[in-house]
Amino acid sequence: MYSSIATPAQARVDLAAIRHNVAQLKERAGGAELMGAVKADAYGHGLLPTTEAMLQAGAGRLGTAVISEALALRDGGVTAPILSWLITPGEALDEALTRDIELSASDVRLLDEIAAAARRTGVTAKTHLEADTGMSRGGSPPADWPGLLSRAMELQAEGVIDITGIWSHFACADIPGHPSIRRQLETFEAALKLAEQAGAAGSHVIRHLANSAALMTLPEARFDMVRSGIAIYGLSPIPELGDFGLRQAMTLVGRVALVKRVPEGSGVSYGHLYVCERETTIAVVPLGYADGILRHASDRAEVLAGGRRRRITGRVCMDQFMIDLGDDELAAGDEVVLFGPGDGGEPTAQEWADTLGTITHEIVTRIGSRVPRVYERRSTE
Repeated sequence: MYSSIATPAQARVDLAAIRHNVAQLKERAGGAELMGAVKADAYGHGLLPTTEAMLQAGAGRLGTAVISEALALRDGGVTAPILSWLITPGEALDEALTRDIELSASDVRLLDEIAAAARRTGVTAKTHLEADTGMSRGGSPPADWPGLLSRAMELQAEGVIDITGIWSHFACADIPGHPSIRRQLETFEAALKLAEQAGAAGSHVIRHLANSAALMTLPEARFDMVRSGIAIYGLSPIPELGDFGLRQAMTLVGRVALVKRVPEGSGVSYGHLYVCERETTIAVVPLGYADGILRHASDRAEVLAGGRRRRITGRVCMDQFMIDLGDDELAAGDEVVLFGPGDGGEPTAQEWADTLGTITHEIVTRIGSRVPRVYERRSTE
């Protein structure tokens, strides 16, 4: 797991940075519990080592999108509470319950499916009820919320489910001042009031709404627990407000496979998007869109090579990209840093996101399985 073997590319993950970020977020959360979102292979950082670092630093709970991610955590020996929230019909609910995975439900159909699994296994299902407060994604719309509460109370009285949490998700918390933020907060509070009236919001029920952006800017949205994803990995949920003292955990590096001189007028890569204006040196780096390097990075994104920033030259290919070195020297095997925390002058993931018109979530989660994750402890704790 902690490998230093030379490979064509590595995603180096600083576990000390993960622990630092969790400590920072816990401090901001005040008394609210911190859930670490570890979906999508811990945002591309590697599920088990990253989760271990989060728990060591004080994250109390974990969140996954799908049940298979939660089961992978259990297979890896993780015993902390885990919530999975994206469930389609026919999934492995029996196994989820027998392995103590908490499940989220947004409609009566899924509640009944969870209840059926509970009857089969004899395990009371710890269930979080999700309210749609304005994102129009997951969650029960306000018109359906009373019916969901009523059915949940029936099943709780039967003993097949235990209402463990009530939650929702912000759509625009990363846009400070957006009018939907206040509306969603008010809608969530109304949903909680209805839950209290129905008897579904006992003292043990965890109320949670805040994501990373809301954690940073909306103390009134903390409730009992906050859910943090991108901030744990050291990437700002609201870049225009700064880095909030977070440390980027991932550094993506490649190694040069080939260096060669080409004459003036040479076209580089597919479509000859780039044509050399003079004789120059081209270096080939074996990372491409199959590894998660967006093709849109062609002739746009910068890397650090030979102590200097250089733009990707021509089209990004499936397995490789090129850089124009001019008359500078670089040798096969030399490292090229695509992005990192910026301490050595390399681009950051935020710079890549800004250049490519996307968000850092996409930059880090796209890094594919051909790129090994190597775990380091570079930060000072």
